[in-house]
Amino acid sequence: MNKAFVKESDNEDDDDALALAQAIPAGAKNYITPAGYQRIKDELLQLIDVDRPEVVRIVHWAASNGDRSENGDYIYGKRRLREIDRRIRFLTKRLDSAFPVDPSVHYGNDQVFFGATVTYLNKAGEEHTVTIVGIDELDPLKGKISWVSPVARALTKAREGDVVQLHTPLGIDELEILAVEYPEPHAD
Repeated sequence: MNKAFVKESDNEDDDDALALAQAIPAGAKNYITPAGYQRIKDELLQLIDVDRPEVVRIVHWAASNGDRSENGDYIYGKRRLREIDRRIRFLTKRLDSAFPVDPSVHYGNDQVFFGATVTYLNKAGEEHTVTIVGIDELDPLKGKISWVSPVARALTKAREGDVVQLHTPLGIDELEILAVEYPEPHAD
């Protein structure tokens, strides 16, 4: 297929740098919990030690079969290899810029900081529980919100029992903080 019809950039590093710059506010650190840091590190090691060598083996085998222009294993293997290499570069940059913060240092505190699990009540009377995590750990369906999200920014530095204002497209919502919890410190 002609490269004009395929959306692949020649310089994928620029795409990764752009994604990294867009996600982290200017001048801010890439905060991450120790568990999130370990997950990224584990994924990177899986790609380097297991996935990439397996794809290289398949591409090498496919290349030895002769004509590469119509060799599906070779073509798709090379594409998968580019995807893996791109992901490796992205994860490496994320780990290099990561600033691990252990939320357990705030155990027993009733003030909201990074890593807190906060239960709050909105103006409509709906109760929500969220955990404030790094941008690489974001999972809204599991209640994990980024520390740069509007909700997290509204909650940060408030205390249990406080009512904070959240500016939304529909107007101002008031959030009453019902509970603030942190993970227990690990005995090392």
